Amino acid sequence: MHALHAAGSILSHVPTLATWVVQEGGGAMATDPLGLWKAMGWVARTVVIILFIMSGWSIGVMIDRWMAYNAARKQSRAFAPAVAGALRDGRIDEAIKVAERNKKSHLAKVVTAGLMEFRAHQESGEIPGETIEASKRALERTEAIVHAELKRGLGGLATIGSTAPFVGLFGTVMGILNAFKGISEQKATGLGAVAGGIAEALVTTAIGLVVAIPAVMMFNYLTGRVEAFDVEMDNSSSELIDYFLKRRGRR
Repeated sequence: MHALHAAGSILSHVPTLATWVVQEGGGAMATDPLGLWKAMGWVARTVVIILFIMSGWSIGVMIDRWMAYNAARKQSRAFAPAVAGALRDGRIDEAIKVAERNKKSHLAKVVTAGLMEFRAHQESGEIPGETIEASKRALERTEAIVHAELKRGLGGLATIGSTAPFVGLFGTVMGILNAFKGISEQKATGLGAVAGGIAEALVTTAIGLVVAIPAVMMFNYLTGRVEAFDVEMDNSSSELIDYFLKRRGRR
């Protein structure tokens, strides 16, 4: 609570500080993005370009994973009741066809692997225990593959969220160095002498935070969805193994 109050106090004084900087600098300091870009050194510009590339990458991962997860959720909702009805009537071939029509569903991928393994041994008459074990291993392998597919890109998103502030901090350090350089060259100690360097430092820090905060938030959100998908796949695998055991008992 004290930290939030202090942050609010600092933010409330930002406009005053900005006005003071402009006045001390004689109105020479640029406040628009293009002006700030022209005033930056080549190191700060490189930092900004890197941060924009990181931002574009993270946004691309967010959109891709969002679309993939929504498609998986939508198709799984249509797949689950359809395959349950087919298995209830003992129509394994129909269940496999239903799964193949929902290729984006994480549940369909797992169930298809188990059903195909089961069908491969069904013609032998009585289903031995080894067949159940083989089906279980097929389900586990497919779960691992689907889990890796669902997590694709999340590692990069986590890396961007953790490193973007430090990339911005590097630009901040270079901006402060430019500020001290301005003091030594102009032989002045007023705020106007360091206004350009301070602006450089603040811009790179702000961009780094703007890139990192959404990346971290979306990484946590998407990781939660992957964990929910894992639970659903585990439950489906367990239910399918139970179904196989019941069919063996009936045989």
